[in-house]
Amino acid sequence: MIEGLVQIGEGEAAPKRQRLPEWARKSKTHFSSLNQLKRGLRELKLHTVCEEARCPNIHECFHRGAATFMILGDRCTRGCGFCSVQKLNPRKHSTALDASEPAGVARMAREMNLRYVVITSVNRDDLADGGSQHFAETVRAVRAALPEARVEVLTPDFCGDLEAVARVVDAGPHVFNHNMETVPRLYARVRPQAEYRQSLDVLRFARRNSPESMLTKSGFMVGLGETVEEVHALLTDLRAAGTDVATIGQYLQPTRRNLAVTEYVEPQQFEEYREFGMSLGFKAMFSGPLVRSSYMADLVSEEAQRPPC
Repeated sequence: MIEGLVQIGEGEAAPKRQRLPEWARKSKTHFSSLNQLKRGLRELKLHTVCEEARCPNIHECFHRGAATFMILGDRCTRGCGFCSVQKLNPRKHSTALDASEPAGVARMAREMNLRYVVITSVNRDDLADGGSQHFAETVRAVRAALPEARVEVLTPDFCGDLEAVARVVDAGPHVFNHNMETVPRLYARVRPQAEYRQSLDVLRFARRNSPESMLTKSGFMVGLGETVEEVHALLTDLRAAGTDVATIGQYLQPTRRNLAVTEYVEPQQFEEYREFGMSLGFKAMFSGPLVRSSYMADLVSEEAQRPPC
C-alpha cells in the first residue's frame, strides 16, 4: 500500500473528499503563454517543477515569464507522500545527468530575459555528490548568461552532506532555499526518507558559510494534520537556524495516490502565522493558501532586502 493512503476494508465506505474552498482555487487562464513557454522548454529538453508538481499557480507564473527550472532529470529517488514527481529506484537503475543541462537552463533564462531565476531539482541519492556539482555548474552558467539577474536555488538535503551544500553555496546564488515541508511529528508520513534536524542543519550551515548578502529561505505546507503550536515551533526552529525568509502554503493533493488533505486552513490563520513569523525576526514571510516556495520569489526576495522600518 502506498505510504499515507488508508486501506478501506470490505463493507467500509471510503472517506469523503473535502470540497476545495474558494480561497484555495486558482483560475486557469493565459493558455497561450503557458503553451508557448512549454514549447521552448521541450525544445531544450528542460523541466520545470511548476509542471512536474502540478502547481496551481502555473498559468499565472508562465504568463509573468517566471518558471522554476528543475534539474538533475525528472525522476526522484525519494517517495514523499505529498509529491507527484515520477520516482526513480536507485537499486534498479540510475539515470545519467545531461551534461548540456546547465547551458540549456542558462539559454532559456536568457531567452526569457529573466531578472530572477529559480533553480531546483529532484533528489538524486543515487549520485555520489547528490548532484551538487551539476547544481553549482547550472548556477554559474545562469549567472554568466544573465549577470544582472538574481538566482535562487531550492536544493534537496543532499543526505546531510555539508560539502555538497558548500559546493552549491560557493557557486554564488543570491538566495539559498531548502524546504522543511512539514512539522517533525509528520515526517514519517510526509517525508519518510528525510530527517527534520538534518534539514535544519543544511539551512544553518548555508547561513554560517555564506556572505551576509545571501538570503536563506525555507517553506512548508499546512493542512496535513499539524497543530498551530507545531507550526509556531517550526518557525521558531527555522529562525534559530538563521533562516531569513519563510513561506507557508496550503497542501493540495496532486493525485489520488498522494496524501489526502486533512484540513483547508482559513486565510486568517495564514495571516496569524505570518505575523508570528515576523515577530520572531524573519526578514520576510509569505503565507497564504496558494503560496508555494518559489511563487513570487522575486518579490519576496525584494521584501527581504528592504531595511527594517
